[in-house]
Amino acid sequence: MAGLNETPKGDRIHIAFFGLRNAGKSTLVNALTGQDVAIVNAKPGTTTDPVSKAMEILPLGPCLLTDTAGLDDDEGELGALRVRKTLDVLATTDVAVWVAAAGDDAAKAKFLAACAARKVAVLTYVRGEPVEELKRKIAELKLGDEPHPLVSDLVEKGDFVVCVCPIDSAAPKGRLILPQQQVVRELLDAGATAVVCRETELAATLARLGAGAVKFVITDSQAFGVVAQVVPPDLPLTSFSIVFARAKGDLAVFCRGAAALGNLKDGDTVLISEGCTHRRQQCEDIGTVKLPRWLQEHTGKKLTFAWTSGGQFPDDLSPYAAVVHCGACMLTRRMVQERIARCVKAGVPIVNYGVAIAACHGIVAAPDTCMVKRSPRG
Repeated sequence: MAGLNETPKGDRIHIAFFGLRNAGKSTLVNALTGQDVAIVNAKPGTTTDPVSKAMEILPLGPCLLTDTAGLDDDEGELGALRVRKTLDVLATTDVAVWVAAAGDDAAKAKFLAACAARKVAVLTYVRGEPVEELKRKIAELKLGDEPHPLVSDLVEKGDFVVCVCPIDSAAPKGRLILPQQQVVRELLDAGATAVVCRETELAATLARLGAGAVKFVITDSQAFGVVAQVVPPDLPLTSFSIVFARAKGDLAVFCRGAAALGNLKDGDTVLISEGCTHRRQQCEDIGTVKLPRWLQEHTGKKLTFAWTSGGQFPDDLSPYAAVVHCGACMLTRRMVQERIARCVKAGVPIVNYGVAIAACHGIVAAPDTCMVKRSPRG
């Protein structure tokens, strides 16, 4: 199991603390972590933005604790923004802890209704109760969302899987990107053998391993066009982004979204949403350069594009004809599911990077197997 500092935020149990101003939320977070994570002061409204800290709560596992601003902040427009930021935290919250205070009955009832609508587990803490008792209650929670494997259910012990990891100017220096790391680790945990190469060495790697030796090939989606020409039609092929789509999203919805890309018209706006924030490469960036180019080539239309990153995702989806979402390695499954549900409710097609890029190269993802379907090479 990965150590505390090695567990990505998207794979942690998210525990957030809510209540009125000066209820004792920050004091409780500091007591739980044993550190001065949040600023504590008698003045109401000291916490103005969500503050998070990673920790381990056994037997629950790696967690992310988040302190929030008071839900009764009524100090004009700024106070309203703070309350909105606090409620936005619910999108990623697995366990909500209501820190009780005198006269909070109405606010608590409204908050509990919001949690029920999102199927968020709720615990109540009253100031003065033992913190260790709260830890025990958190650790004993049975959360409904079971872990979703990336690839471990697709292999058996002893299988060989070839992982194609391009190294270009957009690749992080000295390491693999997180989806590649996680897939390789899961293959190793399952007793399979991960053979890692670049797309330029793929043909030689497959020839050296021999016909029939490889269970399937998994590639970075950006290399789909090249890799699909090298991998024999009878050898299953998928991408890191597609297996993340299956584990964290809804592959069937994404496949319908890919099909809907063909309905885009000149002037339509496509939202490209990434779950992390990084410095973009002017010539190689996937979200701002490659995807817009591939989508316009695929549709033959003059499209406009908008972008969001990190925890940002628009409340109003009406300006967009489609949403193309990243693989979400840095987001929780709960957050991805919520974004999908909002798109479906708004009638806006949503597709993730891997499924979209495959479609742009004439490759169709199969939701039942998470592999892609390709025409035989001529």
